[in-house]
Amino acid sequence: MRDERRLIGQLQGQGLLSDLDVYFAELLLQKSDQPSELLALAAAVTSRATNEGHVCFDLNEMADRPLTGLDGQVIASVPSLNDWSARLRQSGVVGTPGEHQPLILNASGRLYLHRYWKYEHRLGFLLDERAGRQAPDVDESVLRTGLKQLFPNTGDEIDWQKQAAATAVLQRLSVISGGPGTGKTTTVMRLLALLRQQPGGEALRIALAAPTGKAAARLQEAIQQSRGSHQLPPSLVDSLPAQASTLHRLLGVRHGSTDFVHNRGNPLALDVLVLDEASMVDVAMMAKLLEALPDFARLILLGDKDQLASVEAGAVLGDICSGYRGPTPLFAEQLQRVAGESPPPDSSDPRALADSVVVLKKSYRFDSASPIGRLAGAVNTGNFKQAWELLEEGGTAAEIRRIPVTDDTAKLAAGRYAKIFEMIGKELAPSEIFAALNDYRVLCALQQGHDGVIAINRRIEAELRIRGDITGDSEWFQGRPVMVTRNSYGLGLYNGDVGIALSNPQAGGEISVVFPVADGSFRWIAPARLPEHQTVFAMTVHKSQGSEFNEVLLQLPARDNPLLTRELLYTAITRARSRFHISTELEVFRSLVHRQLRRNSGLAEVLWQ
Repeated sequence: MRDERRLIGQLQGQGLLSDLDVYFAELLLQKSDQPSELLALAAAVTSRATNEGHVCFDLNEMADRPLTGLDGQVIASVPSLNDWSARLRQSGVVGTPGEHQPLILNASGRLYLHRYWKYEHRLGFLLDERAGRQAPDVDESVLRTGLKQLFPNTGDEIDWQKQAAATAVLQRLSVISGGPGTGKTTTVMRLLALLRQQPGGEALRIALAAPTGKAAARLQEAIQQSRGSHQLPPSLVDSLPAQASTLHRLLGVRHGSTDFVHNRGNPLALDVLVLDEASMVDVAMMAKLLEALPDFARLILLGDKDQLASVEAGAVLGDICSGYRGPTPLFAEQLQRVAGESPPPDSSDPRALADSVVVLKKSYRFDSASPIGRLAGAVNTGNFKQAWELLEEGGTAAEIRRIPVTDDTAKLAAGRYAKIFEMIGKELAPSEIFAALNDYRVLCALQQGHDGVIAINRRIEAELRIRGDITGDSEWFQGRPVMVTRNSYGLGLYNGDVGIALSNPQAGGEISVVFPVADGSFRWIAPARLPEHQTVFAMTVHKSQGSEFNEVLLQLPARDNPLLTRELLYTAITRARSRFHISTELEVFRSLVHRQLRRNSGLAEVLWQ
């Protein structure tokens, strides 16, 4: 086996493969009828691809070209796709779709770990099946009346929120994508009211969910804040759900297992499920959710297709939206009938999924002249020149600004966070201290490195000690913000929850970490009881998804990194409500704007071709 593992050993020595990648390759070599270097290479790079967030590895990316190391030297020559595929199929451990082998190779040259091929295949089938059948027993006259009441015509432009609401009532699957401020939560409140108005609607079992505890809490807060902002009868408003759950809690965790309590054989007792922040949901979790949802239930996916994809494998929301160019002509006629308007239909014989997708296009937070809105738009379209000019020009009252990398951003951030410690000194309420914390946040692209979250948090804390805002040597100082990084179902704390260390009057002034509750109350937890956590003056852009801050400072590394992408930059910009500042130089910024996140997946092909 030494000869067969020579190539992957070289790649491992250069840091291009992990120990896990090599172990998996060696395992398949042992099981193979015809072990070879090409099998070991294919297995190892497929393992690596999955760990990097891809659902599969595309052999076309490596076939028929020289394989080079970090030093640029050629390590091996990889054969053509046909030759490589033939060798793999002879190995006895690589099968075709539908076979039960450790690796699955399809006709396009995509190589999957078997479980990920199964997740993708099953998810594609379930989405296609749900999109192919409309919701039964919809009273169009009642829907038409409700749409007129909740979405009065205000101009000649298409009301995309009305289109989304009508689609969610008519379809068993609806996908509502929109950037920040496009009114996704407002649309949800109204479409749920429309469902309640339908015959039998008062008996509908409705649930709200999100992929993380933080996202669930934010959805719950947004729904509660918007309950009084609609001209709906109080009885109807009171009938709408007020609580949101994490997906894990909704499906029921089985400790020590990747399976859930609810599945195909034990479906959820639901008629309507609203899932927020769907861009954060990976292919495995989405497949398990679809399996557990009754066939008759409506599934409403909310999210921003242009945001960062899930940390785990897949880019499900992006794949679902990728082929959308308008509804089918038949559904466009139905929308025109019930809503009085419709987007132009897609006349190219689209798939049924086209009738499930709506993209909200009008931002109510950023108008067309807003510097933050314009910057986000320029980045999202890959217009580096316009984005850089906007940063150099700045905006009204420095709404957007570039900070040279030579400036000490930790000192700038410490100056902003000092307000928290002033408020603690005045013994103000936790609600006011949390408002100050959520007014400003430092975001980082990376976890490790000089400009990563860990280092930036340490530097900010050191500056606060120099200023005298933090006193004493204890790690548990008043004002320390912490973020939970592992779910604790017993404590009701979830990955992404943020608390602040304060003197607890209920415990004789001892330091406890206080966490806000959706109903406006607070929970005090002793530091020793906390699950895994970290200081969070700064957080990664990934962890910031689902959050908004009045002002954001994005700290980018001084050197380019393959993890720096357009989607990461867009996500960071759109976390800011009023001000966005960024520490970067031209070349790194240029690379971000031009580099798009690309996740290898066959889901879009399954859904749209």
